[in-house]
Amino acid sequence: MSDRLETLRKKREAALQGGGKVRVEAQHARGKLTARERLAILLDEGSFQELGALATHQNSDFGMDKLRFPGDGVVTGFGKVNGRRVAVFAQDFTVLGGSFSEVQSQKICRMMDLSMEAGIPLIGLNDSGGARVQEGVRSLAAYGEVFFRNVAASGVVPQLSVIMGPCAGGAVYSPALTDFTIMVEGTSNMFLTGPGIVKAVTGEDVTAEDLGGSWVHNARSGVSQFSAESDAAALGLVKTLLGYLPQNNTEDPPALTPYDDPARLEPSLDTFMPEEDNLPYDMRDILELVVDRGSLLENHEQYAPNAITAFARLNGQSVGIVANQPAVLSGSLDLDSSDKISRFIRICDMFNIPLVTFVDCPGYLPGVDQEYNGVIRHGAKIIYAYAQATVPKLSVITRKAIGGSYVAMSSKQMGNDIAFAWPSAQIAVMGAEGAARLLHGKAIAAADDPKQAEADFIADYKERLFNPYQAADVGQVDEVIEPSETRLRLIRALEVLHTKVHTNIPKKHGLFPV
Repeated sequence: MSDRLETLRKKREAALQGGGKVRVEAQHARGKLTARERLAILLDEGSFQELGALATHQNSDFGMDKLRFPGDGVVTGFGKVNGRRVAVFAQDFTVLGGSFSEVQSQKICRMMDLSMEAGIPLIGLNDSGGARVQEGVRSLAAYGEVFFRNVAASGVVPQLSVIMGPCAGGAVYSPALTDFTIMVEGTSNMFLTGPGIVKAVTGEDVTAEDLGGSWVHNARSGVSQFSAESDAAALGLVKTLLGYLPQNNTEDPPALTPYDDPARLEPSLDTFMPEEDNLPYDMRDILELVVDRGSLLENHEQYAPNAITAFARLNGQSVGIVANQPAVLSGSLDLDSSDKISRFIRICDMFNIPLVTFVDCPGYLPGVDQEYNGVIRHGAKIIYAYAQATVPKLSVITRKAIGGSYVAMSSKQMGNDIAFAWPSAQIAVMGAEGAARLLHGKAIAAADDPKQAEADFIADYKERLFNPYQAADVGQVDEVIEPSETRLRLIRALEVLHTKVHTNIPKKHGLFPV
């Protein structure tokens, strides 16, 4: 028995050493932590229970029988983050470059199954050179096992992916199937084919950073929702993000003990809006004043900046914020912002997080490129997402809600529960200039002074229709409120809607406009 215990101790010690001292030092030289160092930062002290530490690969081809490492390049188990249970896996780049194998898949899939059975979030720390070539089709099939479970877990438990090194080839699809992806600046990258293959096939000379670095996927492709300056910062972001999410789809998100006065008024909002209705402002300034102080956490901050999606708190309760950003493209909707908004709505709806929408949108962005690239299809995603969402839905129209954007951005027809508007709200079928020309084009052309006539018609249109009161008259706006009362009104509305019960028509699934 003592010999067997000694053998066990040696294997456990080998597992803790990863790929050995030299490779650990090389990992540190790249500015990266090891898998176990990362887990030590992420998880509460003493909470980690490892599973599969002694597993090793079964393939002996191409000299692999001489390269056996306990754990096979991935550390898996469960632990706690701020007292809440989570399932985790962390790929170990110091062991065979973290290459993905059949055994790695078995270990990761085991944690995915446990996360769904236990109803706890799944966190994956990715740092791998890709599929283990020596295993051939078995490593490819192993990816498929993970992808299948990513889809099965979607909408059941939160899935968070942290890219902390290379993530190439088939490996990129698993993070893309999860709810949130966080990338570390300067040391992480994601791409289907690396720079070498790109150059060989297309002749393009590109670095790994320019091809698939953090900036690329946070600002251009939209694959990643968050970026962090270091491994430690990324893991801290995971902890923060989890604080807004429930353990699973049957629970409400965790609420904090209120620390900000729910009745706090913000008089500065009463005079916040610019005098000229075509002048920009930063919607973040409004959001920061309305939500609990310091609680705003932007999602997809660098991607499609003409829209804002963020988590925040109102009286300690987690909420999802969707807002137009007038400081960029006048807050108009386009291809990317439509994708950004609709994806965020669906995440909030999956995890029982109320939606609060701040509207200032002149409509969908016009242009040949937008039409050719499918702005109709992409714009329809917002409509589908809002209409299908069953969580409490509140809206505040701060200024423009013109044309199709009024309908799309959480209108009553999309199942909105309570709609507020500021006195500065402008709700109309189209802009005043276009409406004046459409309605009075002949009269303007026949006038002695066409410019003055057009100006008079525009002023009349704005006076009669560019205000929230007609919408309130017909019940499309529940109440026109003083801007300073926005926080108080939203909190009271959420209190009423906390017990909202609503279900969609039973069906297998609908056709999301993909």
